[in-house]
Amino acid sequence: MARPERPDAVIAAPFGRLGIRLRGGAIADIDFLPAATRLVPPRTEAVRAVCARLRAYFADPKAAFDIALAPEGTRFQRRVWRALRRIPPGKVLSYGELARTLKTGARAVGNACRANPILIVVPCHRVVAKNGAGGFMGRRAGKALRLKRWLLEHERGG
Repeated sequence: MARPERPDAVIAAPFGRLGIRLRGGAIADIDFLPAATRLVPPRTEAVRAVCARLRAYFADPKAAFDIALAPEGTRFQRRVWRALRRIPPGKVLSYGELARTLKTGARAVGNACRANPILIVVPCHRVVAKNGAGGFMGRRAGKALRLKRWLLEHERGG
């Protein structure tokens, strides 16, 4: 999901670049960017802290994201995103399983995952289809699904 604002930082990731935007000192969104995207060093302590947490995650997927979030979304989306943060690294839930815990439908959970603006930190990649990986970032194949599989494999220690 493309955002018009310039990122507060662009950092290298094992699969390309991450664009990071903060609002009021809290993460507003993280975008996956092409590997050729120019790096942008963090200019504030808050952005440096987010970058450090993301780098820690790439070194150890069990590293905690104990940083403030400021996602924009509906009340329902924010409820799903809070539930996603309770799924530990290395574990997955199906859209249906998560939907049952939230007393809603699997498609509604999938739509909230698709709208997630804070990828990795709000781990929508940990929600999968009953019989496979499902989608990621609104896509069911290609680069997005390879990225989801990379994140899941990274968290399994592979």
